[in-house]
Formats: sequence, C-alpha cells, structure tokens
Amino acid sequence: MTPVIARTREELASARAEITGTLALVPTMGALHEGHLSLIRRAGELADAVAVSIFVNPLQFGPHEDLDRYPRTFEADVAACAAEGVDLIWAPTVEEMYPAQPQVRLSAGRMGTVVEGASRPGHFDGVLTVVMKLFNQVRPDVAVFGAKDAQQLALIRRMVADLDVPVRIEAGPTVREADGLALSSRNRYLSPEERRTALALSRALRAGEQAAGEGPAAILHAARAVLAEAEQADPPLVPDYLELVDPATFEPVGESHAGEAVLVVAAKVGTTRLIDNVPLTLEPREK
Repeated sequence: MTPVIARTREELASARAEITGTLALVPTMGALHEGHLSLIRRAGELADAVAVSIFVNPLQFGPHEDLDRYPRTFEADVAACAAEGVDLIWAPTVEEMYPAQPQVRLSAGRMGTVVEGASRPGHFDGVLTVVMKLFNQVRPDVAVFGAKDAQQLALIRRMVADLDVPVRIEAGPTVREADGLALSSRNRYLSPEERRTALALSRALRAGEQAAGEGPAAILHAARAVLAEAEQADPPLVPDYLELVDPATFEPVGESHAGEAVLVVAAKVGTTRLIDNVPLTLEPREK
C-alpha cells in the first residue's frame, strides 16, 4: 500500500476528506526507527486509518541545538510507512507549516520549565505549538506518542485536557535495542565507543528500579552511582540531570512519596544528547 503524501494544506485537506471512519495520527520528525513503527502499529489498532506527520519543527530547537544536523531520511521514511500500511503522510515544508513567523505560541507553563525544560528553555512551548497545529490540520480522533519522551507526553495530555482538544492521547512503550539503549533517531550519531558509554543511561535506570522498594533517596543513589562510573569512561558520559519526578507535574518527589513516579535521565556522549526514563511505583513504607 502506497500512502498519500500531502505537502500542502490543500493536498492535506483533499486527502483527509477521502478518509472515512476514525483516524489516528503519529506525529514524528522523521528518521523513523522501530520505536516509531511500533507507534504506527498501535495507531492501526486504534483507528480505521493512520496518518503520520513528518516535520522537523524549528520551534522546538534552541539556538545551539542540532536542527540542521537532525537526520532527514524522507524516502526511507515513506518506504517504512508504506510497509506498515499508513494511509496518509503529512510532510509540509517549514514555509508551509509557518507561512509567517509565529507571534502566538502555546505556553507549557510551569511543567515546561523543569527537568528537560530547564535544560532546553522554550522547547516545550515549540512542541505544544506544533502539536496543536498538527491536530488542527489533520483532525485526528486519536494521536499516539512514545513514552520515551515522558515529559512531552505528560504536557500533551495536559494541553488536551486544559484546552478541551477533541483528540484522545495514547502512549506506546519505549522500544529498546538488544543492549538496552532506548531507540532514538540520534543514536546514529554515536560511534561504537560512544555507544558503549551511552548504555550507562539504561543501566542507571535499571539500578534505580531495583532500589524502588527502598524509597526515593535510595533510587537516586543507585542510579547516580552508575552515572558516576560512566563519567570516568573513555569517552566520558556528561550527565545533564537525573530526577525522580511526579508523572503529573514533573516536580521532584519527596522521600515519603508513594505511588507513581518517573525516573528520568539526560546526558551527552560526545556531541550527542540522549534522554531516557523508567516509570516506577513506590509502595508506602513503614516509618
């Protein structure tokens, strides 16, 4: 099956009018890998038709980030979508998506300024702005996002709830390679030596997970010990943050916290910045 490829708003409107039944959207920036494909398969289970957007959104990149370097593999992405039975690909240019420099943008609020947002100011404002535009353009019934970008997922859920957006949000689990590294379009930048160092992220999360019964401080201590060892590797890991946060607010949890939490980590290896997370359930502990 060959998907319809729409590059202009007129082409998108025409293609959308041909779709009957429910529609699921998988927003992406392209460079599709097995993680994206798992989201596409999940979308196919949730709706009668599947649309994939492929758009590298400049609003979510900071001035010194990898916008120009971000991988663009459109022909391979189209082939992957065709193999998965995608019905529609929305692939606008920057000029088509933003005919004029946007003056009005969505604000991610307090949650957009902590953890990943503290390291990348304005990033989540750009994410929410483009996601809202995609929802308005494609008009899906449901949208599927990856759990690897946990803070992004939480903010999109909050946006939909706060602004009464008529789109159901579904999450697909993080997909990992055999060695534990979370799939990311940026993994292709890693040399073999850098990749070995990068495995410390998933090892740190596993160490924290194994300490979950001992409380937040023990979780963070176990995970930090793994990262500290990787800082001495060649090439070294350069941690950005490691936090145990409330999944609804992304604020750090206290030592008495019980219930759901997310252990989140970000670090650089060489010039490549990677993120990862694991959800945890903390049981109440006797005082």
